Amino acid sequence: MERVSVLCLSLLLCSLSGTEIIEQREVSPESVNVPQPGASDLHAVLREMSVKLAENRLMIQQLQTLNQEQAAKLKQLEKQSSHMDSQQQAQTAALHRIEAWSNVTETQVQTLTRTEQVSPLDLHYSLGHVCVLITKTHISVGQVAFSASLLASGHGHTGPFNTRTTLVFRGVVSNIGNAYNPHTGIFTAPVRGAYHFEFYVFGSGGSPGSVVGLTKNGEHIFLGQQVQSTGWGSGSNGATLLLEAGDVVFLRLWPDRRIYDDPSRYNTFSGHLLFPM
Repeated sequence: MERVSVLCLSLLLCSLSGTEIIEQREVSPESVNVPQPGASDLHAVLREMSVKLAENRLMIQQLQTLNQEQAAKLKQLEKQSSHMDSQQQAQTAALHRIEAWSNVTETQVQTLTRTEQVSPLDLHYSLGHVCVLITKTHISVGQVAFSASLLASGHGHTGPFNTRTTLVFRGVVSNIGNAYNPHTGIFTAPVRGAYHFEFYVFGSGGSPGSVVGLTKNGEHIFLGQQVQSTGWGSGSNGATLLLEAGDVVFLRLWPDRRIYDDPSRYNTFSGHLLFPM
């Protein structure tokens, strides 16, 4: 009887152990079925990647187009900046010319008006003429030359005066480039370059004689004179000057001196541009 009981107990324990093993096998990772990707899933992934690639290419093209537009705008801005710089340089040059003209002292204008050599109307025209010279941009290089005599008509003495007085040579023979002003007697350089000037003075003998000075921007350069006891005499001189655009050159009669002129045109003032620089 005891053997039967022991046998039954053994069978019961074996049955319980078998059940646990079966349960462990059911829950083990190896017994779990994991689904594997199929061919349709791979095609879907590839299609999605192709769409993304196409979108990226389109974005790159748009960025390249935008970059080209920005580069074109930058070039346009650079051109505008260069044009503005050129305008500023031109305005600066014009300002320098105006300043150079201002260096022709007010006393010269007052002297001309006081001696009735230039009327107020002539002075007004003169200032306008100078403005035309200042703003003129289409000057033919090398085409600057003039020659004029003291009187355009009639005869007589000029001077003497108490101060140095600008001589106005009204008998214009040539004025190529319109750089010489026959209303003020002043030559204004239109371009930077080397210029050559010549002048001749004529007067009667005895006191006080004739003395004329070549002047650049109010600065005395050379002197021409004739002083003799009797008869008529003449003097002359000339100079080559380096002038900036806007520099002015003219002749002045020395104080207490006089010159004589008539239709023979003894007193002359000439100049021309040798070469621009």
